[in-house]
Amino acid sequence: MTFLIGGLLLWSVVHFIPSLAMPLKQSLVARLGENGYKALFTLFTLGALALIVTGWRSIDQPVYLYQLPLWTRHLGMLLVLLAFILFVASGMPTRIKQFLRHPQLTGVVIWAGAHLLMNGDSRSLLLFGSLGVWAVLEMVLINRRDGIWVKPAVPGIAQEVKILAISAVGFIAVMMAHPWIAGVAVF
Repeated sequence: MTFLIGGLLLWSVVHFIPSLAMPLKQSLVARLGENGYKALFTLFTLGALALIVTGWRSIDQPVYLYQLPLWTRHLGMLLVLLAFILFVASGMPTRIKQFLRHPQLTGVVIWAGAHLLMNGDSRSLLLFGSLGVWAVLEMVLINRRDGIWVKPAVPGIAQEVKILAISAVGFIAVMMAHPWIAGVAVF
């Protein structure tokens, strides 16, 4: 449990720096350069992920707090697919950005909620609940930092098809790798 909590704290601190501690980020960029800062950010993010995965997998006997009906698993999988679409859309021009200012963070919230629909144990509540709350806070903080939302230009329909195709491939790949990542088979 300690590794999981430590990883979640490290993840949050590293990701809150640009939205809460801009002077610290600017200081690091001044000392390390933009690429050095990005490398350090990536290193700490990968470290946080390693702690999260190690912590998750080390909890052999999670406490079950609730169990939802079986149909929520199907809804959860559909929501995870939607989260993948939003995650992919965040890095490309898309019509989705006409409706959502933060598609990637919205995807994290949906992904977290979907996992809470499918898993009612203590480690799931800690992991997915924490990341869902982090993503909501991050959206609020970024909105406060960046001010008025300026919507990007609308791309052609081919871009939307590309996003759906990439999302489907990513979704399938993660579902296949899920037993090795989380120690839990999806199918």
